[in-house]
Formats: sequence, structure tokens, C-alpha cells
Amino acid sequence: MPLICLIPGDGIGREVVPAAAQVLAAVQPDLRFVEADAGWDCFQRSGSALPDATRAAVGSADATLFGATQSPSGPVAGYASPILALRRSFDLYANLRPVNTLLPGQPKVDLLIVRENTEGLYSGREHREGDTAIAERVITRPASERIARVAFEQARLRAQARLAAGEASSPSATVTIVHKANVLKLSDGLFRETCLGVAAEYPDIRVKEMLVDAAAMWLVKEPARFDVLVTTNLFGDILSDLAAGLVGGLGAAPSANVGAGPVAVFEPVHGSAPDIAGRGIANPLGAVLSAALLLEHIGRGAAARRVRRAVTRSLAGGTLTPDLGGAATTGQVVAAVLQGLED
Repeated sequence: MPLICLIPGDGIGREVVPAAAQVLAAVQPDLRFVEADAGWDCFQRSGSALPDATRAAVGSADATLFGATQSPSGPVAGYASPILALRRSFDLYANLRPVNTLLPGQPKVDLLIVRENTEGLYSGREHREGDTAIAERVITRPASERIARVAFEQARLRAQARLAAGEASSPSATVTIVHKANVLKLSDGLFRETCLGVAAEYPDIRVKEMLVDAAAMWLVKEPARFDVLVTTNLFGDILSDLAAGLVGGLGAAPSANVGAGPVAVFEPVHGSAPDIAGRGIANPLGAVLSAALLLEHIGRGAAARRVRRAVTRSLAGGTLTPDLGGAATTGQVVAAVLQGLED
């Protein structure tokens, strides 16, 4: 029986993770759950944002569903982002951000952003020199190579899924390498060079490249031109949030943090949202769709498809939280998804 670690964290994480756990339990009754603590409130209580017991629980689980954490606006001695710490501890080097049309009447969007998850400007190498703050952007060939390989493998899997679904008219598998090598000639130059080297191993997949500013514009103007995008840490962070705006916003955006090992962490990307925490109106669909990614990871693909169909039915039925233009509560959305599982 697979063991799932639940980390609600802070703010609305405490509302959406239990909601997603309800859906997981309904669609796969054999799952076992263990809850662990992390985040700003945890730090204030215990002096650690990611206690050793939580790290151990993540390491021993088959997969982890993470909610959200609230971070202080400035440096606090001893505090570090728990999600960044988990990525580093377990070398979860790939962040997968699927972006799919959810609401009826929206233009069709179906793309995947593959974001390098461990280096770039998020490598933690910052220092102050008086009135000057310096952040080092770290790009390495090994990290660039492995994230490129994830992107090309994902493009191949997506093409196979379209073929299995009978979508004969679907565009061919394509990976777009997103960079800024025209200005960042050494760092992004290395990323671009490495990705193109990996591309040569995948002759069945079309390869494009695009500067990040152009990619941002085309995501807004014509998202259908993209299949899989692969990019560096900061660019991926920004572009994936932008792309989420095409399909309803961050409240419904899922993500996966995966690596070469067995540990995987799945999370909605909306943050702790302290302005609405405790009001019962948080959108749980980002967490629910992250749970669907989790199900795929543990080999429960049919269950993942059931969850996605149930989400589609709940939205088509008009059960929308305020961020999507409706007035439904978190509980009402979960009830609609659970009903959709039974239909």
C-alpha cells in the first residue's frame, strides 16, 4: 500500500492539502497517509522550517503532497525555504509544470514547462558588499544535460499519449529551448549548447529555441505553438506562472518536483495566500491536480485520469471559487470533484 506524506505548511496549504487528500482517498482507498510539519509557523514553534522528522517522512514515503509555506520578507537567521531545502536534499532537479485548458470556452492550451530546479539564480550564492548585493547565477553542463533529457523524454511521452488517444492531427513532439544566450553568453550559452547536444539524441523530436522575452510574448499571444519548453530555474519560475494565467490562474496550477531517485514532491504553486487563509474560499484544484500528477508517479495512471475528468466536470458544472469568477467554497469544490468521480 503506497504511503503518501502530506505537508500542509502555512496559510491555505492547510485547507487545500486535506482537500486533495480526500480526493486521493476516494479514488484510491488503499493509500496510506502520514502528515508532517514544515513552514514559517513550524519555524516559529520549533526553530526549524524543515524538521529532521519531516525530512525523514518525505524520504520514506512513496510520494509527498506539499501545500504552501509563508516566508518572511527579509532574511531571518536560521530560516530557509523548506521546499527549496527538499529540492536540494533529495536532488529534485526537475520541476514539471503542465498547463492545460480547464474552463469551458477557453482557447485550447496544452503545454509543459520543464524547469531546472537546483541552480541558476536560486543556487543560494548571494552576498553583500556594503551597498551592493551580488547574486551568482550558476549554470553547469551536468545539470543542463539532465534537465534537457527530462524535457525530451516528456515530449516523447506526450506524443505517445496523443497517439494512444487517437489525436492523429496533433502537432508533432516539439521541445523549445528557452534562454537568453544573446546577452548571457557564457551561462545561457552553456545551457543552450548542452540542450542542443542532447537534442541530437532525439531525432524523432523537433527542436526549436527562443529567447525568454520572446517566449513570454508568444505564450500570451499564441500558446498553441508550444509543446514542451525547457529552461533555467528563474526563467521557468516566471514563465510557468505567466502560463498559468492563460488557464485560470495559480489557484488551479499543479507541479511536480522529481529527480533520479525515488523521492518526489508534488505541490500547487499558488503560495500561502494569507489574505484568504481561513476563509474557506481557497481554490483546491491546484492541489487536486498535483495529486493527479502524484498518482501517475506511483503508477496509478487510470486513477489520475479519473481525477482530471472529475475536475473538468466540476468546472463545467459551474462550481468555481472566487479566483475563477465564482462563489463556491473550498468544500463545495471538493464535493463537486468527489461527485465527478462517481459519475
